[in-house]
Formats: sequence, C-alpha cells, structure tokens
Amino acid sequence: MAESNQDNGTRGGAPKRSAYEGLMSFLGKKFDLDEDKATQEEVVCNIAKGVEFQGTNLWVLIFATFVASIGLNMNSAAVIIGAMLISPLMGPIMGIGLSIGINDFDLLKRSLRNFGFMVLVAIVTSTFYFWVSPLSEPGSELQARTTPMTYDVLIAFFGGLAGIVAQSRKDRTSTVIPGVAIATALMPPLCTAGFGLANGQWNYFLGAFYLFFINTVFIALATYCIVRFLKYDKKAFVDKAREMRVRRYMFLTVLVTLVPSFFIAYRIVQRTWFETNADRFVANVLRFDKAKVIDYRREYNPDSSTIDVILLGDVVSKDAIENVQAQLPAYNLGRTKLVVRQSRDTEQVDFSTMQLSYSELLHEKNRQIRDLEYRLSQRQVDSVAAQDLSRELGVMVGSVARISLSKAIEYSPEGAPQDTTMLCVITKASHSPKIDRDKVVKWLRVRTRTEKIKLYVE
Repeated sequence: MAESNQDNGTRGGAPKRSAYEGLMSFLGKKFDLDEDKATQEEVVCNIAKGVEFQGTNLWVLIFATFVASIGLNMNSAAVIIGAMLISPLMGPIMGIGLSIGINDFDLLKRSLRNFGFMVLVAIVTSTFYFWVSPLSEPGSELQARTTPMTYDVLIAFFGGLAGIVAQSRKDRTSTVIPGVAIATALMPPLCTAGFGLANGQWNYFLGAFYLFFINTVFIALATYCIVRFLKYDKKAFVDKAREMRVRRYMFLTVLVTLVPSFFIAYRIVQRTWFETNADRFVANVLRFDKAKVIDYRREYNPDSSTIDVILLGDVVSKDAIENVQAQLPAYNLGRTKLVVRQSRDTEQVDFSTMQLSYSELLHEKNRQIRDLEYRLSQRQVDSVAAQDLSRELGVMVGSVARISLSKAIEYSPEGAPQDTTMLCVITKASHSPKIDRDKVVKWLRVRTRTEKIKLYVE
C-alpha cells in the first residue's frame, strides 16, 4: 500500500508539477517585486523628504528653471535635458499618489501645498527670465510643449510606474529616477507657460500648463496604482468620524483630479486620430498630375475640424476638388472642412511658404540630377570619345571588324563599389594579323587615363 502511494506521486519526496504550474512559478519569480523592496516606512520617509520645498530643493528648482528657460530660448534639446535631470519636481507629485494610496491625509495636504508652491516658483522664475530676455521668437522646442499628444499621457503613466517602483527598492542609486525625470518632461511645460505669460501669448500658457497638468495627474495615478499593488498598509484613525471626513475629502480630491484628466485624455486621443487620418488623406487622396501639395495645416475641433491645403502648379478643377472632398468620410473625416488654396487664390495663398517649399523642391531635384549624372559618368564612356578611340585603335592594330569600349564598376562581395575598369572588346576581321595585346593595353591606359584595362580579342 505504501509503494502504491509512492507510485501515485510522492516518489522523490515532492509531488510532480504540471508544465503550466512550472511556467507560472518561473514567471512569478521573475516579476516578483517583494525580493528587494524596502519597507513601507522607508519608502514613505524617503518620498516625504522629497515633498518638502525649502532650502536646497527650492534653490535647485529655481536654478533648474533658469537652465530650462535658457535651453528653450536657445532651442537646445541638450540644455533642456540637463535641466530636467536636476529639477526636483517629482517629489510632491509622487507624494500625492502615495498619500492617497495609504490614506495619509496629512501627507496629502503637505504634498498639495508644496506642489502649488513649486508650480508658482517655477512659473514666476521662467516668466521673469522670458520677460528680460531679448529673444521673444518661439523656437521648435517651445512650440512642442504647447500641444499635448496621446503619447504624453502614456509616457507620464509608464514613467510614473517606473519611478515609484524604483523608489520602493532598497537600492535607490539606479538611473531610473533621472530617466523618469527626462521622459515625463515636467520642467519644460512650466517654463513654456512662463514664456506665454511674459509675452502675453495665452495659447502658449494654457497649452503648456495643460500638458504639465496631464503629466502630473498620470504620474500621481501611477504612484497610487503601485502603492496599492504592493499592498501598503493604510493609515488607521482612532476617531471614526474624522476618518470618514478624511476619506470623503480624499475621494473628492481624486474625483476632481481624475475626471478632468480622463476628459483631457479622450480629447487628446480624438485629436491624435484626426491628425493621423488627415495625414493619410493628404498623402493618399490629394494627388494631381500637374499640381502638388506644398503645405497643409490641420486644425482639430470637436464640432468641425479643418484641413487647409496649399497647391502649387496648374489650377485643379472644381469637379476634381469635389471628388476629393467626397472621399473625406472614408478616412473618418466626415465632419471635416477641406480648404484648398491654389495659385489663382492670390489673396489667400501664403506666398512665402510657397516660395520656400518650391525652393526646397527645386534644390532636391537638382541634387538628384547631379547624383544621377555622376553615376552615369562612372558607368559609361563618352560616345564621341569612344568613336575616336575606336578609329584610332583600328588604325593601330590593323583590320578589325568591331571595337567595343565601356566603363565598368567593380564591387566587393558586400556590394560596396571599389574601382573602375575599362572594358575593350576587339573583334578581328577575317585573315587579320595577330594583335599585340600588351601594346594595346598600354596605349589604352595612356589614352583613357584608366589604370585597369580588360582587353578581350575575339
């Protein structure tokens, strides 16, 4: 009976596991976050320190704001990245997510208070810089921080996940936190908002602050998610009435924060879909034989969006344009207005844009022509020169039927061009004398100025 029990699964000391259980066990060990995690008290203490904005943190924030503002003014991505690395903006945002996750209302109040102070200091500092700066024209780096995209939401959320996971480890010396600071890009939008205030451009201020708000919300949301995933203990209250009030306040805080963010995210997704569909529509449909799209703009509006196109070349007929407009619904652009500007619309066309685009097009065509001419010169012998060489060879070697001359490119096994060789094929006439091959090769080298000669006599 004992032997029977062993045969049923206990032989060897432990029951056998199925392949599925083995796979789950392997994956569980690989994705386990408990192995090197710090204690809850250590994590809370470390994040709480980053929440405070006074002394060193405050001065570093001011200096980082100046650096980022200068980088935006200079249109220098490297300087902006440096500013993001030294700015201490992540602390209060992660403190908000942590405090909501563990029901720490005191930490939430401190985080929100310091977060508001941090935003105020950064905007005032950047506004002051752009107010005294002689450079008031916005570069591409500034413009890129005024329109949030769907990817900004995803970057903020997954960057926030990486940040709180790194903060919950015993070893916090990794490069994760600096990487998150760069990826989520909190400092540039605040400085762009300051640029908008300093120059009275409210679209820059609202768009940039909008982007900063999105990044903030989703970093805090990511922190909350990891805190609950790690099952941190929630703070208990002796006074149950106070606990209910705290829960109510925290719920309202989360609601006020998240509801607008979901609406914002939805609008961002809608705009991104519109821009993608508009690009596909222009690339696939707006193709004419004697007219070319040299520029177009997309303006998203929930009720009625617009695609504004500038054509260069012959005037496209009204019927052709109506046919193009009829294809808008096929690209999910049914409520989109198509505006086509042509050369006859002189009062509407931006001629500076047309001239720039046409110059770029002409420059590219000239470059292609030069490239093709060079390739042709490498592969062919000039026809007039070939005729002269053929006549001279005929006189030198005697009676011949045909002479063929051409240049050939030698390639390596990897496909890289290595050298040029002159190919000469001489077809002898009947009863012609023997041809001195060495003499012909030496003459061809001098006459064609080509060192490599391949001579074939038929």
